[in-house]
Amino acid sequence: MADYIVDETVDITDVVCPITFVKVKVALEELDVGQILRIRMNDGEPVQNVPRSCKEEGQQVLKLLCNGDGTYDLIVKKLED
Repeated sequence: MADYIVDETVDITDVVCPITFVKVKVALEELDVGQILRIRMNDGEPVQNVPRSCKEEGQQVLKLLCNGDGTYDLIVKKLED
């Protein structure tokens, strides 16, 4: 069982970099500090770039989960506005 509750989910499987992080950033801006965002994304560039970008923005990456279908769920906790 997870030790967090997801507050919002954003699906970026239908967009390409750099729009992937733009959508994530907008979703994070809508959350309050302490809330959790689940980001559904494709394997490849998003998996490499989105977690790094979230950390650079001051957010906490909690977990990266492989869904087994070519997609991943990135779990991020908002730490800063």
